[in-house]
Amino acid sequence: QVQLVESGGGLVQPGESLRLSCTASGSILDIDTMAWYRQAPGMQRELVASITSDGRPYYLDSVSGRFTISRDNAKKTVYLQMNSLKREDTAVYACSADVREPSSYWISNTYWGRGTQVTVSS
Repeated sequence: QVQLVESGGGLVQPGESLRLSCTASGSILDIDTMAWYRQAPGMQRELVASITSDGRPYYLDSVSGRFTISRDNAKKTVYLQMNSLKREDTAVYACSADVREPSSYWISNTYWGRGTQVTVSS
């Protein structure tokens, strides 16, 4: 089994920063794309940022230039540095990982963390 655990959420004021972390553990041979999603109350879940195994990032337009995604493959961890936070960034942020397991190395299965709350408010 594979588990993803997020940390780093919290309450901040507009303009401040937060850094989210997500670490994968369990029966892992390799991890392909890792990503951060968010879901605000009453809204659909949206992809915030993703990063491939060789470090190529993707960003949602509204966070480009403010958020930075990175990963440490040795630690099986993905990070999301969030700067210049805005009220509209308030949401539950969850990570995902496309994991190749030893028992089925020819395909990747997507696993999800439970999420961490980010609240931006004055």
